[in-house]
Amino acid sequence: MKLVEKKMGKVTQVLIGNDSKTLEKWPVDSCKISYEGFSGDFHAGLTMKSGGRQPHYPKGTQIRNYRQVSIVSHEELKSIADCMGIDKIKPGWVGANLEVKEIPNFTFLPPSTRIEFTGGAVLVVNGENLPCINPGKIIQQNFPELKGLAESFSKNALGKRGVVAWVECLGSIQTGDDITLRIPQQKNWSSVN
Repeated sequence: MKLVEKKMGKVTQVLIGNDSKTLEKWPVDSCKISYEGFSGDFHAGLTMKSGGRQPHYPKGTQIRNYRQVSIVSHEELKSIADCMGIDKIKPGWVGANLEVKEIPNFTFLPPSTRIEFTGGAVLVVNGENLPCINPGKIIQQNFPELKGLAESFSKNALGKRGVVAWVECLGSIQTGDDITLRIPQQKNWSSVN
């Protein structure tokens, strides 16, 4: 498979969350990346239990963790906030491990895109992180005077919620890192009748 290399984008925030009771994550300067994900993060692990996003398995089945890392775009978060009528959405409110900027249409990076960081870490995009109501509930808590934000998030975040990825190469990631994308050439698939 031929990869197209593009040097673009920067890391604007690195975030960790180690509280299993909340999706929320908090900024750190940098993070060591292991094959399990972001060291110290609740979503790190080689495996995970299946849930609503994997309806083809009985709930609780142990499967490969392809959602080790959640990445969002600064520009897309701003667009979601504008559509919801609020001034900002912090990346930690939506459970992101990374916020990046200057990558157009970030959520639509194709699966198998490799995201390389200055500190050697490489993440592989699994696919779009479809929106759910849980980030909306955290956003609602931060704007208690506005009603309906929890429900509004899922609708307005579709196609802008970022991607989930897994670790391919160890290293570190820190705020300010440059990003290199290695994008696989894609052909549209259609079933053969």
